[in-house]
Amino acid sequence: MVRIVLLVPWFMGVLYSSIPLFWLAVHPLAGRWRKMNKSPYRALLPLAAVIVLGLAWAAWPWHALRIYTKWWTWELALPFFAIGIRTYSRIFSGFGRKLTGEAEVRPGEHEQKLVVTGLHARMRHPIYFAHLCNLAGCAIGSGLLEPVLFFAISCLLTFPLMIWLEERELERRFGQSYLDYKRAVPLVPSLFSSHTYKKASA
Repeated sequence: MVRIVLLVPWFMGVLYSSIPLFWLAVHPLAGRWRKMNKSPYRALLPLAAVIVLGLAWAAWPWHALRIYTKWWTWELALPFFAIGIRTYSRIFSGFGRKLTGEAEVRPGEHEQKLVVTGLHARMRHPIYFAHLCNLAGCAIGSGLLEPVLFFAISCLLTFPLMIWLEERELERRFGQSYLDYKRAVPLVPSLFSSHTYKKASA
């Protein structure tokens, strides 16, 4: 029974770790996706499924391998899940379908606007922060080797690469407006700071 339950955090580790790979298939190649006559998501959605299944296949040999087996580690994980879920709920109303990259691959159907309100006024990438919080919760709570490794790789390699590439693209698209925003808003805000970004009047 425990092994079956642990498949949930194992799969969540796979799912969250697939996000940077899918992102790299969408954003850097957005120009090519825009040229498609039909919806690019007819190709991107199957690609997302292939990425998830490929990671799951690669990680399956270690799906039951645990570093520790303490039940109380789920109590330590709960704050991470709470922060992650709360962050999602606060972002979605202002960011909406831009989360899937539609603003880049379908620019004619979406307003090209730099989001600087809500949580984006306190941190530059709240959605990635939420992803990492939930992945951390899976790793800490389950004690499974795979989510722990995926969390470490996400923090040290894939998410930093994704952020670096995205910020370069935003600088090209929004110019000085994004540079001003980047200087004023940190990647992760201080727990003791209530500072929020206020866009200068035109």
